[in-house]
Amino acid sequence: MSKLYEDLAAKREKIKQMGGEKAVAGQHKAGKMTARERIEYFFDPGTFTEIGMHIKHRITAFGMDKKEIPAEGVVIGYGKVNGKMVMAAAEDYTSMAGTFGEYHGKKFAQAIDMAKDMGIPFVGMNDSGGARLQEGIDTLQAYAWLFKAQNLASGIIPQLSLLMGPCLGGQAYHPVMQDFVFQCRKTGFMGIAGPAFVKTQLGIDIDLETLCGVQAHAVKSGCTHVVAEDDKDCLDKVKEMLAFLPQNNREKAPRIDTGDDPYRLVPELDGLIPEKTMMPFDMHEVINLLVDNGYFFEIAPDFAKNIIVGFGRFNGYTTGIIASQPNWMGGVIDCNAADKAARFIRFCDLFNIPLVNLHDTPAFMIGPDEEWKGILRHGAKMLYAYIDATVPKVTVMLRKSFAGAYLGMCCKDTGADLVFGWPEATVTIVGAETAASVIFAKEIKNAENPQEVRAKRIQEYRDLYENPYNAAERGYIDDVIMPSETRSKICLSLEMLKDKAVARPHRKFSNINL
Repeated sequence: MSKLYEDLAAKREKIKQMGGEKAVAGQHKAGKMTARERIEYFFDPGTFTEIGMHIKHRITAFGMDKKEIPAEGVVIGYGKVNGKMVMAAAEDYTSMAGTFGEYHGKKFAQAIDMAKDMGIPFVGMNDSGGARLQEGIDTLQAYAWLFKAQNLASGIIPQLSLLMGPCLGGQAYHPVMQDFVFQCRKTGFMGIAGPAFVKTQLGIDIDLETLCGVQAHAVKSGCTHVVAEDDKDCLDKVKEMLAFLPQNNREKAPRIDTGDDPYRLVPELDGLIPEKTMMPFDMHEVINLLVDNGYFFEIAPDFAKNIIVGFGRFNGYTTGIIASQPNWMGGVIDCNAADKAARFIRFCDLFNIPLVNLHDTPAFMIGPDEEWKGILRHGAKMLYAYIDATVPKVTVMLRKSFAGAYLGMCCKDTGADLVFGWPEATVTIVGAETAASVIFAKEIKNAENPQEVRAKRIQEYRDLYENPYNAAERGYIDDVIMPSETRSKICLSLEMLKDKAVARPHRKFSNINL
């Protein structure tokens, strides 16, 4: 039998050489790890099991009968990450540029199907020259297998996509169809078409980085959620996120012992925010003081910066946080901010992660630009997301909570289980100046001293409504609390709500304003 074993060892060794010494050197020169180096770094030592190593393409046209592509240009397998099972696919750029062909796509799709059936997260490491054109319709059909597998696994298992090299053409759809996209700053690119195709079809000269690099997707389009400096940093950040997530939608959000007292007061919060409602402050300071050990994993920090989303822990429980950011555009909610929040809310709901919402926002953005972009349609996504969500939801109104933004940021009857207000909170339909200019317009116009009457009416409206107590009198705020009590109130609320159950009439899903 020794000959058979020797043959197996030789085959394995040849496949593990990937595209060969020269191609591997080129990968390193480009500042990238190889697919197998990424796998080795990512998984806990000794736990990775490869599947589909010996799969080969079946195309003979255009010289493909003489072309060997080790492992079909993608390394697939499972193992443990942070001690928990994970399925991964790592594209091998050293083997025919990691091009996406029939069996490359089949391996990818089958790995996602297996991850879904076994209830474990899926991580895709993208580094590919794009579609393998030599395989024609078989390549195209393989995209359909992959898109279908991702879609059917969505909401069942977490899916994370890593842009570690190019990901262009039809293939660029599959990262954005997953839950979160990580992008390497210098080497990760994602675009529906590369610069050459854009030049040919549109006559526009543009380089790859400008067209589909970090600035394009982490800042402008919002397709990228986490930016990494290099491959190792990217893989480390993925491990960090996985520690927050359950394995699948049947598990509750994970809890760890953080060693941080859930009932501690946070005196630094008392007086932290400016008394004047229009004076900005950084909401990150509040979040960092509230969460366990000040540890907050932010999602899409450079896109729609007027709203903050990300993961933190309260009393060890993974929690999704959605917060206004008064330091950027005054915390107003525009189309991009609404989209960013709604998708994060829906992810948390799918994977049983409770939500904490922090208000300091004056309104949804008005004006022709946002109106024509569809602020009503985009803003409605937040309402759908919060109202549909059945996970525990705790809302804290720190300062401004006005107009539609009061509703869109999860108030008592748009989803919140418990609502708390700080003494600084101004919870009302519009600001006093706006209200007075509408309600008392005629009186002010006809007064002997219009400025005096206007000031008087503004103060009357402010005294009556620009506070948390009017809403508390109606039961819309459950309690007015000292800022220093906020962490304790959130932790106790989440503990009380952890077994929350919601019964709803049967339906496929809500018809959200996509």
